[in-house]
Amino acid sequence: MDSIIQADNDLFLFLNGHSTPWLDQFMWYFSGKLIWIILYVVILAAIIIKYGWKRGLCIALVIGIIITLCDQTCGNWVRHAIGRLRPGNPDNPISDLVHLYNGHRGGPYGFPSCHAANSFGLAVFLSLLFRHRSLTILMLLWAIVTAYSRIVLGMHYPGDLLAGAIIGSAISASVYYITRSIYRRFPHLPSLNMSLPAYMINTVLILIILGMAITACF
Repeated sequence: MDSIIQADNDLFLFLNGHSTPWLDQFMWYFSGKLIWIILYVVILAAIIIKYGWKRGLCIALVIGIIITLCDQTCGNWVRHAIGRLRPGNPDNPISDLVHLYNGHRGGPYGFPSCHAANSFGLAVFLSLLFRHRSLTILMLLWAIVTAYSRIVLGMHYPGDLLAGAIIGSAISASVYYITRSIYRRFPHLPSLNMSLPAYMINTVLILIILGMAITACF
């Protein structure tokens, strides 16, 4: 275990140390929450277009349950039970070596990462829901970059992110298959078989990322 923790520390310091002002700003945007509101609205609209407003709202509720479970599991239950300090925490021996953006250190504990759990939870659920290759690829890349942004900003070790990604993916897949098995017991209308909703999400996601990349240059 000591060798694994040391390897995690070394990998974090290597990745965190290779940063630039542009990358810091871009990852700060990427790691934010408010900037993705437009994407979430489009995701809801795409779900309603594909499945109808009644089923769409039920699916939105399921997504809310997944995010809540991911956030509570990582942020409250596991994190306080493990008690692993964030890299930039002043009580952490390596804190003086950590590159922080705007001096932001986050809370005291960081294992596992809520950002990783939430982003992978959403990405996995949408991948299972839409079954669209390009959407799956883009959403998983979005989740990976979201997780990586936490290293660049000095918030999490790679191990924090890996644990969060596993927890989020497991919760998302479990909730998806449980709700699907329950829903199949009742008569329902089939979903509309069209790619437009997936392309809507893809387009908005790409545009937001391009906007962040351009804004980070100034």
